[in-house]
Amino acid sequence: MSVQKVKELQYEGEFFSSQLQKEIKEKFYFLDNDPNYGERLFFENSGGSLRLKSVVEIKEFIERFPDCPDRVHPRSIDLQQIKKQGIEDMTKVIFGADNGSIITQLSASQVMFQIAETIAENVPGKNIVTSEMEHPSAYDAASYAAQKMDMELRVAKVNPETGGIDAAEVASLVDKDTCFISIMSASNISGTIMDMKEITAQARKIKPDLYVITDAVQHAPHGVIDVKDTGVDAVTMAPYKFFGNRGIGVGWVSPRLANLRHHKLLAKKSDEWELGSPTPSNYASISAIVDYVCWIGKHYSDTKDRRELFMKGMEKIHLHERALLSALLNGTENVRGLRQNSNVTVYTDTESLLYKDLIVAIGFNHLDYTAAAREYEKRGCIVFERIMGSPYSERMLIALGIPGAIRISPMHCHDIADIEKFLQMTESISELNKIEN
Repeated sequence: MSVQKVKELQYEGEFFSSQLQKEIKEKFYFLDNDPNYGERLFFENSGGSLRLKSVVEIKEFIERFPDCPDRVHPRSIDLQQIKKQGIEDMTKVIFGADNGSIITQLSASQVMFQIAETIAENVPGKNIVTSEMEHPSAYDAASYAAQKMDMELRVAKVNPETGGIDAAEVASLVDKDTCFISIMSASNISGTIMDMKEITAQARKIKPDLYVITDAVQHAPHGVIDVKDTGVDAVTMAPYKFFGNRGIGVGWVSPRLANLRHHKLLAKKSDEWELGSPTPSNYASISAIVDYVCWIGKHYSDTKDRRELFMKGMEKIHLHERALLSALLNGTENVRGLRQNSNVTVYTDTESLLYKDLIVAIGFNHLDYTAAAREYEKRGCIVFERIMGSPYSERMLIALGIPGAIRISPMHCHDIADIEKFLQMTESISELNKIEN
């Protein structure tokens, strides 16, 4: 294969083989239908996530056992091993760390507040830096920590052309009195992937010991996380957006952050963040996610290393999703793409897809966002409208300079036929009589 062809492949993405795609689809619940509401496309994976059968089933099985994990009889020891494997899978395999501590809460938002407050309470400073594109769980956590410790909250502006946060913009707000910075790994509206390695590097040129947090809730299902490479001190993840279950949020913190004074039981080690008895089924469900991604990786690699298999699986997931994204934007031989539809505007569209996750924000000319979302529902597709007035949307929409958006978020288990079906629905909606906002 020529060098040029390789470059084109990496740019446009690479679909799974038809056989692997079929096997992937079979591993998810309700991919093409809802048992009560019939056939549908679920293109709202940034708000939830299609569930792996293995994740649901292992959690249900382990929940049957009454045993306390903190005992010494065989079943309890089994449960301890499940937790140990889950922690290793999160620390080493998902986050790419050699050490550090894992935090679990009911949600990733709770984890983020816990991390932000801990740093602010222990690290001297006069200001905290975040961005206007953060999800409220990260933005509000930074704001709360700043208010509590009487620090200034500095907010980095979005690059309106890319929908991302530039490293130079973040660095311009950092000084020797910055307590920490908190920048999300990828936008849940524009789909733009932030260059966390460069953001961290530029910020630490100004303050070498600066603490860096990243919210990876949106990015984790789409690409590799590598805390050693990026140099961050903390990262959060929500398994329910990563083919998993609701009811648990996860965070990793570096050793230096883990040992800061925080809520903990007095008898526990200084870097222990877990409070109370663990829920082994939650750890097992996360290991099931890792098993699945490694299973994809095994189709492309002979390595036995679990982290390497996971990285290969996530790489192939990302390439498949980039191919889906290209088809969504540029169309296929059977249907035109969003870019070619004169009644549709693609927000924060960039020619290069290299720094985009499979999240697209669009609007219809003269059709408001809520009405358009309902039109998709009528045709059997679930999407989500980001509108003014929503506490989860307004700040980011204002920052991007757009009045709203319909967010489209398929996942790697979808194929080109699903994209074509969606584009055909879009054609139908774009032909409706125009409705004034």
